[in-house]
Amino acid sequence: MIDIIAKQLRTAQKEYKAIPQITKEYKDLSIDDAYKIQKINIEKALENGDVMTGKKIGLTSLAMQESLGVDQPDYGFLLKSMEVQNNVVPPNTVLQPRVEGELAFVLKKGLDGQSTIEDVIEATDYVVPAIEVVGSRIADWKLTIVDTVADNASCGMYLLSDHKINPKEVHLEDIQLTLYKNGEEINSGEGRDVLGHPAKAVVWLAKCLAHYNVTLNAGDVILSGALSAAIPASKGDRFTCDFGAFETVEIIFE
Repeated sequence: MIDIIAKQLRTAQKEYKAIPQITKEYKDLSIDDAYKIQKINIEKALENGDVMTGKKIGLTSLAMQESLGVDQPDYGFLLKSMEVQNNVVPPNTVLQPRVEGELAFVLKKGLDGQSTIEDVIEATDYVVPAIEVVGSRIADWKLTIVDTVADNASCGMYLLSDHKINPKEVHLEDIQLTLYKNGEEINSGEGRDVLGHPAKAVVWLAKCLAHYNVTLNAGDVILSGALSAAIPASKGDRFTCDFGAFETVEIIFE
């Protein structure tokens, strides 16, 4: 069953065609099963020459958790193939794309399941504003947490700013974000909307990964979670994430 679902998700990405909700057909699928499915497809990608660049945390906002009826975040893996080049998302690369503004941690040393917020700050080389383009291989974004975990936490693509922030000198929870779509302000948020503090999300990630015998390593990029709601994107759309004193990040959909 697990191998079958994993293949269905790979086929959905390859053929750029979403599949029906997994948990509608496989009602007894657990979150542990979903992480096994995720792992199978990441290992397939690595076997085919892709390179792991880090991890992402999803479902960090109360609103997103309530929408899926869950009380916990989830995680997925980032790959080199997910990096946005020249601020442009090519056509037919991300199914059902949505845009989020985030803060990304770049680690200079590893973290384990016993890590604290202070450990995260100490282990971080720098933090950068980022855009994540989430996408779903599952039709119409009809998801439970099991569906999205199996689908690599709905990873699509991501873009990092060049503006490096020293987490020891800035209160990350106070960083403000305003998200614009085609020049129109859509929503806003701040660092504390990510589990109260973005570093707290990384603490959660380290603990959760330890349960599955996965580590956070030096050099990892960690997308810590959206500061505001994800906004659907279509061909021709331009998104700007304005982080105030920490500059802007922009992305265009071809």
